[in-house]
Order: sequence, then C-alpha cells, then structure tokens
Amino acid sequence: MLDIDKIQKLIEMMVANDLVEISLRDGGEEVNLRRPSAALPNSVVQVGPAVGACAPAPVVQSPAVQPVAEPPQPQEQEEPADESELVEVKSPMVGTFYAASDPESPPFVKIGQQVQVGMVVCILEAMKVFNEIKSEVAGTIERVLVKNAAPVEFGQPLFLVRPL
Repeated sequence: MLDIDKIQKLIEMMVANDLVEISLRDGGEEVNLRRPSAALPNSVVQVGPAVGACAPAPVVQSPAVQPVAEPPQPQEQEEPADESELVEVKSPMVGTFYAASDPESPPFVKIGQQVQVGMVVCILEAMKVFNEIKSEVAGTIERVLVKNAAPVEFGQPLFLVRPL
C-alpha cells in the first residue's frame, strides 16, 4: 500500500518545480501524478499494478528555463478600442509560450507591428520540442495576451491582430 505522505511530498515537489507529470514504479505499485493545467492545482493520482518492471522509474526534472526579458508594453488607451474586428491568434497545442527564440533575442513581434500570413509570431515548447507559431492573418498586432515563459492551453488566444 502506498504512503499518503510520500504522495503528498511528490505533489509538493511537482508544484515547487513546475512539473506537469510524474510517473513512478516501485515493485508491483505504480503512481502517476498529473496536473492538467496551471489553473487547476488538483493532481490526479492513479495507482495500479506495474506491468513487467521491478525497478523504480527515475524522476526526470526539466532544466530551468531562463525567461526572455519582457518588452516594454504601451500603456492602455484611455478609450477602449473597438475589439470586435480583431482576430485571435490561438495556440495550436499545450506548451510554454516564448516571445523570442532565446533570452538575448528581441521578440518576434511587438504591439503595433505589421504581420503577414506565415510570419513567425512566437515559439511554443512542448515536450522539449520548440514549435514556431505562424500568423494565419495579415494585420497589426494589437495585444499580446500571454506573458513570456507562461504555460498555454490548446486554443488559448495568444495575440489579437487587427486585419488589414
């Protein structure tokens, strides 16, 4: 039988190290802990017999990611702009949002910048793979909706673009 205190310590380690999932196998017992999103702090615990393994599985921690410096954002306009005609550039996957290719590089796009269809607007990291996200609309970047190095969900809006 699994010790609840050990499971609680694993959950605390996941939160402290911003881990999304841990799987451990010890003899005939297996524990899978998964945090479905940053907005839902509850963890899912699955316990069952291990299949064909005797040694505990190693816990792999992600190396620390250095966030890209945030570009200065213009102040909000006093009068709210008409956002009804703005187009959302959405995340095609779950991952971590990066505004630039590395910490020393400038962001791919800034507020007020013109973008063309197929232009790279950000990078999403998913499972150690960096995926370039390209604009599907030509226009002007009106708002950046995600902070650099923040986790994003599938379908989450990343940018608002005023089409040309």
